[in-house]
Amino acid sequence: MRVVRTVDEMTQVALSHKVGLVPTMGAFHAGHLSIFLAARAECATVVVSLFVNPAQFGANEDLSRYPRDEERDARFAEDAGVDVLFMPPADQMYPWGFATWVDVEATGGEAAARPGHFRGVATVCLKLFNLVRPDVAYFGQKDAQQAAVLRRMVGDLNVPVDLRVLPTVRDADGLALSSRNAYLSPEERQRALALPRALEAGRAAPDPVAATRAALNGLEPEYVEVLDLGDTRVLAAAARVGSTRLIDNVVLEGELA
Repeated sequence: MRVVRTVDEMTQVALSHKVGLVPTMGAFHAGHLSIFLAARAECATVVVSLFVNPAQFGANEDLSRYPRDEERDARFAEDAGVDVLFMPPADQMYPWGFATWVDVEATGGEAAARPGHFRGVATVCLKLFNLVRPDVAYFGQKDAQQAAVLRRMVGDLNVPVDLRVLPTVRDADGLALSSRNAYLSPEERQRALALPRALEAGRAAPDPVAATRAALNGLEPEYVEVLDLGDTRVLAAAARVGSTRLIDNVVLEGELA
């Protein structure tokens, strides 16, 4: 596996055949592995970017304590068959004087809860698409609204990349895998199970939002909403368990793939 740490080197890497890109912020787990393996099965060259993107964190969010372990992640990616691991420093992705942003209109859900978040996501993803020139970019369903925002950006700006959204990977008890799960104490992790269980209850109910809220078992949600994401409707929720913010969703209609 080749490790690339500079923007200049990334632009010079000879990437032939069908290229798949998996944008990540590291702290790899089995959910990442499922995406890496899907890209490996479909593409001749697999590039994984590892960049904790400061532009998508709010002023009081967890940028400084976000899980980081580059050596472990590099071993994980190599074992998964990744060809190129791209780990650029922040000052190369956002050099001094950086002043250009991609702002995709979005309402509700994460767009309302985290103002500016999707601006940071869309900007860094467009930069990655320009640097890596992938044929396909891979994302997970847990960030369904993010995937919809990126689809809009790709369509509106005629970016020549296909987006693939893969199903959320869950532990046996139903909790969606997330790098932030590492923050949870054992007691908090048990409490967090109320989130996926409430969403499943909502999916089966005539009023999904009310049913989800009723089933949260003491968790206080930031939001519970039905989001229209193009041809897909998802029931999405965010809640804090202790100091840890978790998001999850289930599809009500359509497909995200």
